Amino acid sequence: MSSFGTLFRVSTYGESHCKSVGCIVEGCPPGLQLTEADVQVQLSRRRPGQSNLTTPRNEKDKVQIQSGTEFGVTLGTPIGMLVQNLDQRPHDYSDMDNFPRPSHADYTYLEKYGVKASSGGGRSSARETIGRVAAGAIAEKYLLEAYGVEIVAFVSSVGNISMPLKHACADVEDPESPITAEVLEFLQNVTREQVDATTVRCPDPSVSQKMADRIARARDNHDSIGGTVTCVIRNVPIGLGEPCFDKLEAKLAHAMLSIPATKSFEIGSGVEGCKVPGSKHNDSFYRKPNGKLGTKTNNSGGVQGGISNGENIYFTVGFKSPATIGKEQPTSRYDGTDGVLAAKGRHDPCVVPRAIPIVEAMAALVIMDATMIQQSRATARSLLPTAQ
Repeated sequence: MSSFGTLFRVSTYGESHCKSVGCIVEGCPPGLQLTEADVQVQLSRRRPGQSNLTTPRNEKDKVQIQSGTEFGVTLGTPIGMLVQNLDQRPHDYSDMDNFPRPSHADYTYLEKYGVKASSGGGRSSARETIGRVAAGAIAEKYLLEAYGVEIVAFVSSVGNISMPLKHACADVEDPESPITAEVLEFLQNVTREQVDATTVRCPDPSVSQKMADRIARARDNHDSIGGTVTCVIRNVPIGLGEPCFDKLEAKLAHAMLSIPATKSFEIGSGVEGCKVPGSKHNDSFYRKPNGKLGTKTNNSGGVQGGISNGENIYFTVGFKSPATIGKEQPTSRYDGTDGVLAAKGRHDPCVVPRAIPIVEAMAALVIMDATMIQQSRATARSLLPTAQ
């Protein structure tokens, strides 16, 4: 399906080299001040051609709001948004018509539909995420204005080069928790300005240049490299997420693993937390100055029992090395005969720097939808005489 969400619902359309891409957003509350400028900020962070570490495809990704607003205010009706594909080069892919690219979706799309887009991967291309980012910008604006929610993602690793966000639990009987107070403080304070200060979008100066050098080496070798993106969501209302099948972390995992090239999702202490005894991993409660309970630590990543507990939500998403590379690869043609493919076209040697606004957008869509669901529950309850 090309739709995501329940009450705040987003449907995206478009292929990599068609005339346009975009989305329709349903369920946006009326009365939100919204113009193209509010959406363009995130689209400009996602667009290609930002540095020599990304694809040189030259797209400005200028968004046009087609419906759902009047005089810069949302009407509560469906919001249509469109971005033109201006720098199409479908002929770049003509030599690849005979090959299913290794680890790409060419073969699976062909087997599923009996036909595939002749260029750029069609709907499997990351260009599809433009609609997600546009819709996420709307969700993020509402969440910030209504609840003060802040969402910041950043590159936490490229290849084997990583920010020191977790302490690897040593092979001892009682390892310490992998998430330190220093890491939690960093997640509380990191800003998008710090993230965008480097081309690789890593806010740690001690490793960001090493990451950039690693991406450049992959590019110069006509190869690619993967990495991870970590995201923190601050000021999240308590009570978001549904028991059992629609737990908040399950919805976040669904959202993140729907992004092209993703391969893993970890929330809170993640896999390292599985090596820690409960006495070291449990998040003890205390009473905050506002009267609410909080946790002294946050190994849970802000979610317990599938429901937000008011602490910062943080998670990490793993992105594989991009499949389309210029290096020659022995493989098979569609007809089963052996061949050698050296892909042409303009492609990212590493997707994680441009994935930052995509991860933020999908996080915003999940939190927005969960917030509206919880709002409807709270409103329905407040109307009962027993709730007065």
